[in-house]
Amino acid sequence: MSLAKRIVRVEGMSCAVCVRRVEEGLKSLPGMVSASVNFATSKALVEFDEAALDEGAIRKRIEELGYAAQVEAGSRNGHGKTDIIVGGMSCAACVRRVENALKSVPGVEDASVNLATSRATLKYSPRLADWAAIRAAIVEAGYEYLGVYREDAEDPAEAARVKDLLEMKRKVLVGAVLSLLVMAGTMPGLFPFLHSVPRNLMLYALMVLTTPVVFWVGSRFMIGALKAARQKSADMNTLVAMGALSSYVYSALATFFPGLFSSPAGEPFVYFDGAAMIVTLVLVGRLLELKARGRTSEAIKKLVKLTPKTARVIREGKEMDIPVEEVRRGDSVVVRPGERIPTDGTLLSGESTVNESMLTGESMPVSKKAENDVFAGTINQGGSFVFKATRVGSETALARIITLVEEAQGSKAPIQRLADKVASIFVPVVVSIAVVTFLVWYFAVPGHVLSRAILNFVSVLIISCPCAMGLATPTAVMVGTGLGAECGILIKGGESLECAHHLDTVVFDKTGTITRGEPEVTDVVGAPGVSDSDVLGIAAPVEALSEHPLARAIVAAALKGQIGPKTYRAATLDFRSVSGLGARATVGESKILIGSKKFVEAEGVDTRFLEQSAVLFEQSGKTCVFVARDGNPAGIVALADTIRPAAAEAVSRLKKMGLDVIMVTGDRPEAARAIARQAGIERVLSEVLPGGKAGEIRRLQSEGRITAMVGDGINDAPALAAADIGIAIGAGADVAVEASDITLMRDDLLLVASAVELSSLTMRVIKQNLFWAFFYNSIGIPIAAGVLYPFFAILLNPMFAAAAMAMSSVSVVSNALRLRRIWRKRS
Repeated sequence: MSLAKRIVRVEGMSCAVCVRRVEEGLKSLPGMVSASVNFATSKALVEFDEAALDEGAIRKRIEELGYAAQVEAGSRNGHGKTDIIVGGMSCAACVRRVENALKSVPGVEDASVNLATSRATLKYSPRLADWAAIRAAIVEAGYEYLGVYREDAEDPAEAARVKDLLEMKRKVLVGAVLSLLVMAGTMPGLFPFLHSVPRNLMLYALMVLTTPVVFWVGSRFMIGALKAARQKSADMNTLVAMGALSSYVYSALATFFPGLFSSPAGEPFVYFDGAAMIVTLVLVGRLLELKARGRTSEAIKKLVKLTPKTARVIREGKEMDIPVEEVRRGDSVVVRPGERIPTDGTLLSGESTVNESMLTGESMPVSKKAENDVFAGTINQGGSFVFKATRVGSETALARIITLVEEAQGSKAPIQRLADKVASIFVPVVVSIAVVTFLVWYFAVPGHVLSRAILNFVSVLIISCPCAMGLATPTAVMVGTGLGAECGILIKGGESLECAHHLDTVVFDKTGTITRGEPEVTDVVGAPGVSDSDVLGIAAPVEALSEHPLARAIVAAALKGQIGPKTYRAATLDFRSVSGLGARATVGESKILIGSKKFVEAEGVDTRFLEQSAVLFEQSGKTCVFVARDGNPAGIVALADTIRPAAAEAVSRLKKMGLDVIMVTGDRPEAARAIARQAGIERVLSEVLPGGKAGEIRRLQSEGRITAMVGDGINDAPALAAADIGIAIGAGADVAVEASDITLMRDDLLLVASAVELSSLTMRVIKQNLFWAFFYNSIGIPIAAGVLYPFFAILLNPMFAAAAMAMSSVSVVSNALRLRRIWRKRS
């Protein structure tokens, strides 16, 4: 089975019922593994078997359900999609020829040419496609390659949202003006100039003014209701359409046949004002909701804007500017001060400082020199440099982050399942309650009046709001994951957010997570008559020739103390490394031994003067390197893997949040406890082999604990996958990042506590939203049905019911956006 993930933009959804309809429709397709629809983003995240299902079938199914669909190019895992401009085409035969030429290029999976726009749309693999070959294929076919097509406006989703906003603003304006005129005509007593207008003429005028409001301003509700009816379903559009049409049709019949609908006063009651205001107020709510929902995706918009549109590469000895899509692996790319780096790569020449805050959240610039990695979207703040492109297109760290955040924002938290279940039966239940309300008010209430029964029927339909239930979870998940991305915390989805909120135990790997993962010199003790700096000066020239991590740490300490091993290097002779024990060499006229106690003693060196210091260091979990010169002890260099600066503070924050903190390591107990004491961790699992870490996680889970595992290395991947929440240090191995649920983009353990705190805040907002959505409907519907009449008689007017319904969905989105303000205050 070849699984693929795609993000599909779905246009036309109006409430939680639409979400459920699309999900169930997609899941019914053969080969569909999973489908999750996000109402807040109007996107579906689908995973399917490419051998059994393709994108065309997915689009067709969504369109059959009554919605518009488009697969987003950036969602194709490991795939790219680009439009190029082709000149010289004149007929359909040219189109066919260009398509065949492009499809013959290795790495190009599909090509579609549009003669009218002179554009070819390519689907390709960035790893395999060669833009020089694409250009050559077009030229060899007899046409011109005119470059990559760029539409500098916005991405399609944002363009569609802006278009929808403009259309809604126009309709709201027209609806508001006409509705106010209808309101004035309905209450002529308040306007003296209307006193002279005959009643029957006024009714026809009201009908004429109301008709465009119901059928043009409210066209989205009417069309949506019709689409739902064709699918033998019902949604929010159904409720609004039924409410508005009930008022309109009743009033129209009363206008044409006043004798059949006369009131005790002799004139028929009409509710053209109710029909017009229902549509206008609900549309106002949709407009405010759409504006607010646009703000929830700010994080993605910021990330997408980071990638520069062009890159300056060196080809055939010349610098040239090309579209970033044409950069190939292995290209030498030139970056000048102030420019954004176009793709991921490794520095070849030059030095600079780079602002990586947009990826890691770290505000301090990072120094870069030869062999250091640079990343797409970051800003060069210092000098010019040249780097070799290593990852391009969808392979870059920025592209992977964007995909991860998009998938996270498209996912659902488990808590949303309750709202989904309610949404599946919500509209039929509301319609049933509305019908019962009509029957009770018309047949059971004394002085039964048809107009009052219809009014209450419409109020029940309009006040109910499945929108609020559909938006409660996804808007909060979008804001939460977006805030995380801005701070360097990548959360893989709503499920990870919710699970992190329930954690009670956090397990840290030691090496590379609690500690830096590299040994450092912590203490130097000289033998009698030898100073500490002399010990490093004796050891450094020999260790400079070794690749051992301890040797590199000793050289680094010597350089830091301005004791230069380079001054001795030329005089260092007969260097010999003894595997696992140490090294020997001749420096000048002195014979130097460096290594374990066992190694130097075997060479006849008396270490008794240093033994007490060695024992103390080893009890503290440090490694001792003995140094001897000409058969005499010179001193001891003690080394240890030191803890990260923020480790103790991060552990303290987690404890204050009520979490148990445990450290797991393969080290011996003494060394493990020494590090744990410095970090403030009481419980230590030592001498655990790499393969046993996952077993320890499962053992903790068997005790009923909900665990998070924090690690960075390849050997941490099984434990990260086994834990309820795997948290990977982003600077670690890619496999650890893939196995994790949360990725920290920089080596800052404080982000662990921040991730747990963010999940808790997000879940609090989700619960508030769900409570409000259910509370509003459970209270509003009975009131609209007249259960508490006459105490809440005002809500028996459909206009007030429509206003309440519009504000309920807006309040849910606004509450989700409030999370941004709360988080910024805390951080």
